[in-house]
Amino acid sequence: MLRSIFRNISPIDHRYSISEEERTVFDSLTPWISEEASIAACVKAEIALVTAHLSVRNALTPGRRKALAEAAALVEPAEVYAEEEKTRHNIRALVNVLKKKVPPDLAPLVHLGATSVDILDTGLSYRIRGFTGEVVLPLLRNLELLLCDFVEKEAETPQIGRTHGQHAVPITLGFAMAEYVSRLGKSILEIKRLAAGLRGKLSGAVGAYNATAMIVPDPEELERRYLAELGLEASEHSTQLVEPEYLLRLLLEFNVAFGIIANLADDLRNLQRSEIGELREGFAADQVGSSTMPQKRNPWNSEHVKSLWKAFMPRVTTFFMDQISEHQRDLTNSASQRFIADYAAGFCLAISRMSSVVGGLGVDRERLLANLRGGTTEQGTGVPGGIFAEPAYILLAETGVSDAHEAIRRITLKAEREGIDFTAALAGEPETLSRISGKLVELGLVSRPEDAFSFFEQPELYRGLSVRKAKTIAAKYRELMKQEGV
Repeated sequence: MLRSIFRNISPIDHRYSISEEERTVFDSLTPWISEEASIAACVKAEIALVTAHLSVRNALTPGRRKALAEAAALVEPAEVYAEEEKTRHNIRALVNVLKKKVPPDLAPLVHLGATSVDILDTGLSYRIRGFTGEVVLPLLRNLELLLCDFVEKEAETPQIGRTHGQHAVPITLGFAMAEYVSRLGKSILEIKRLAAGLRGKLSGAVGAYNATAMIVPDPEELERRYLAELGLEASEHSTQLVEPEYLLRLLLEFNVAFGIIANLADDLRNLQRSEIGELREGFAADQVGSSTMPQKRNPWNSEHVKSLWKAFMPRVTTFFMDQISEHQRDLTNSASQRFIADYAAGFCLAISRMSSVVGGLGVDRERLLANLRGGTTEQGTGVPGGIFAEPAYILLAETGVSDAHEAIRRITLKAEREGIDFTAALAGEPETLSRISGKLVELGLVSRPEDAFSFFEQPELYRGLSVRKAKTIAAKYRELMKQEGV
């Protein structure tokens, strides 16, 4: 009987797999990282081993291959678990069950020459590679393309840049988001590369091919044929275990991508603050933001993404700890490695939720422009109009003033002390203003020196290469997602 979701223990199995979108993600995970998938992968590995034995004996026929596939389909996880109650050994239980399903003349070949981890590690590599290609990369690609869409749409939308929580100099909203296109795009490509490099093994109890050397003249050829059935290559040097770094590096890159997504969630959440109000998450008509404050529209999806990262990011410590095993093998990774599935599920659900956020993100362009042009003390610049201090300093330095930075700094201090706008304080320094005005004319930014203040009235025009960089990065990673077949 199926257990009610309300009797589940992990929030992954109920709290984060209830909505229609989350159920779709959850259903895509089960063929790869569920317990059923784990058993099925081990069955597939055992069948691959029998197939390899028949192949090196020149005894593999279409009929036998078909019979093995039919036998594999008959293995039920519950049957394996019931057998394990007797054997107290998961792979021996699976072998006992499988031997009863295959044709009697092939039963002696089941598990012949293998140790448990030849099946377990190989099966895990098969599953994680499939999971990455079929679930993780499509989810990440979808998010990346949504970000590209947003960047291209908002490439020219003015925004104030921020450092240390303070107003800095103008950029565009598309440029700000292009950061995440670039960071996540590189991580996606690295995940694809590392997943393709996962390895398996058939080298026996200590990795020296002792058992298979008693069976075939070339144990490594048997291993190659076994792994070819699963689309894998052999670990260069295995003990009883596949070298752990293949999987470790992939999991670490998952965590890199997870961190990038959490960073994005943090930025989006902060830009929805009441005092900033530049962005807003989509909000359903019947959705409630607070149990007591009816007006609230909380950025809860961004917060959930950050919260999922907080729950799963520390698992990396365990991934590193599983890297170490005494001598040829100990059993200390047996339980801990099973929780890779939890991490993988949490990661995928966070990607999916962030895609929903980005896909439904609203932009308040009026507020963006007001924040850019306002530059009040409360907004953090210290001086109204102070975001022009940098271009004023650069223009002044270009006229040959060596201490231009100090000169402009004194003007900002004067503006702050007297409670006036930066440009008003600048007007009180006629020699400095004259130099800056002349340079603006020389650069073609204004037509006459007396028009200098028109430059300072349009901060959205002081944006450097923001627009070009945003569009270039979005186009680059859109094409890479296509070229790399991610």
